[in-house]
Amino acid sequence: MKIYTKTGDSGLTGLLGPGRFFKSDHRIDAYGSVDELNAVIGVVLSSDSESDPDGWLAQVQNDLFAVGAALADPNPAGTFHNAIETEHIARLERGIDAMEEGLPPLSQFILPGGTPSAARIHLARTVCRRAERAVVGLARIEGEQVPENVLIYLNRLSDFLFVLARDVNARAGVEDVPWKGLNP
Repeated sequence: MKIYTKTGDSGLTGLLGPGRFFKSDHRIDAYGSVDELNAVIGVVLSSDSESDPDGWLAQVQNDLFAVGAALADPNPAGTFHNAIETEHIARLERGIDAMEEGLPPLSQFILPGGTPSAARIHLARTVCRRAERAVVGLARIEGEQVPENVLIYLNRLSDFLFVLARDVNARAGVEDVPWKGLNP
C-alpha cells in the first residue's frame, strides 16, 4: 500500500464517516493541532529519559490518538466519538496530585524554562493550549458535536504538563524560573 493516495491533492480530506472536507475546516484544524501536540510530546520523549520519569507521557501520547479519533468522528453515535472517558481525565489528575506532593507551592508566576527537558515540556503545554483553543472554537460552531470529555481532557493535560515541567526541574535540582514582574 502506498502512503500517497492523491485524494487530498485538491485540498479535501475525509473524516470518520461519509463526505470530504476542506483541510482548512475547523474540525480538521482541531485534530491537526492535537496531532501536532502529540508530535511535540514525541520530541520531549525522544530528547531524554528525565522528561518522563514515571511513564506518564507515553500514556498521554496514546490518549491523544484517542482524542484525535474522537474529533475525527463527528457522529455522537460513532465508534470513536466518545473515545475519551472520565478515567482518562482522572489519570491525569492522579498524576498532577502525585507530582504536586513533592513540589513547593507556587508563590509567584514562573517562566517556561529551567532544564532543557522542562523547557520542552512547557513548549508542549503551550501547544496543548493552542489545541484546546481550536477544539473550543469547533465546539462553539452551531451543529458541531464535540465530546465534553475531550475539552476537559485537553484542559487538564495542559495543567499536567505545567506540573510535570516543575517536577522535572525539581528532580534535577533546578529551580523554576521566577517572573520578575513589570519592574525588573
